[in-house]
Amino acid sequence: MRNWIQFPRQQGTSSRQAHADLPAEGIYEREIGRSGFFGPATHMHHKHAPTGWIDWQGDLRPRAFDLNRLPKTEYKPATQSPWSAPVILANVHCQYRLWHCDTAMRNLVRNADGDDLLFIHQGKGQLFCDYGHLSVNEGDYIVIPRATMWRLEPFEPMQLLMIEATNDSYQLPEKGLVGGHAIFDPAVLDTPELNEAFKAQQSETPWQVEVKRHNSVSEITYPFNPLDAIGWHGDLSVVRLNWRDIRPLMSHRYHLPPSAHTTFVANRFVICTFVPRPIESDPQALKVPFYHNNDDYDEVLFYHHGNFFSRDNIEKGMVTFHPAGFTHGPHPKAFQASQSNTKTFTDEVAVMLDTRDALHIGEAAFRVENTDYVNSWQIKG
Repeated sequence: MRNWIQFPRQQGTSSRQAHADLPAEGIYEREIGRSGFFGPATHMHHKHAPTGWIDWQGDLRPRAFDLNRLPKTEYKPATQSPWSAPVILANVHCQYRLWHCDTAMRNLVRNADGDDLLFIHQGKGQLFCDYGHLSVNEGDYIVIPRATMWRLEPFEPMQLLMIEATNDSYQLPEKGLVGGHAIFDPAVLDTPELNEAFKAQQSETPWQVEVKRHNSVSEITYPFNPLDAIGWHGDLSVVRLNWRDIRPLMSHRYHLPPSAHTTFVANRFVICTFVPRPIESDPQALKVPFYHNNDDYDEVLFYHHGNFFSRDNIEKGMVTFHPAGFTHGPHPKAFQASQSNTKTFTDEVAVMLDTRDALHIGEAAFRVENTDYVNSWQIKG
């Protein structure tokens, strides 16, 4: 067992409550925390915005990637294989890709490196896998257990965010005081069915399975379609969750940290989902994400839908990447707008990846980077 060194102290002029009742007009709060938002923390109060830099040299800087600009030739081979999708960010515990699947996959695929999480950014279709058939739509998360055979048949072109839990698995977060039915009830999780659509795709014609292991793909050929199950029982399966079934935790008097919106967890990273919710109504409460040092996690946000209230000039299909090691927070326009108390509801939908291990940027991401993003916190005259 280990214990953090904890000894609550107070110096100077400070608020009694984090994220509310700041000690004076024009003061900025900054949270310095450990283990994401789960460990000990100190709340500093500053005369200037902690993101008020005027120059930045070196690689440790906030980045934005416009994945809408990725050329389709990079991830659209004849087989429509997800393994051809470019890696945007990666470390030894995680791979982060954007995949376009426009037509039915010709081969089955199996990931022997870890669980896959698909988030459908655009489009709809049907998934066939070991466990059966599942209709899938925009806004769905699909958790695919390691080594599951599967393929997609789009009804319309699909864009999918793919996050691999390398040598790992996806689980649900501990919900603690609010209970197991909070945020989303496990009853809303859908599983595939051995229905008529699944039976109709079974055949005695040759099929290939592309198996990824150690990032190398092997091809196994069968003289029949190996998705030929007639039944199954157990508690391991592909599952689906749509963001519209998430009912976020809220507090009208306190801006909750991103950890309150955790959707899936792995051993070395978490997935959070930001969905529309009421904005804090207490006049003294912060109404945008607070300035913070998240010094143990790299933070990645994929913007799916809506108006991203803490960011300026960010559109759906873009990704922001904030490596651990510097203070970040809302853009100046968003911060100022929050002071006016005119907006009462957010309409954003975004997927956040927080990793305990440093992420490396893929070549495809460098080609679609907005290099001026680091300057977007500067107050323009």
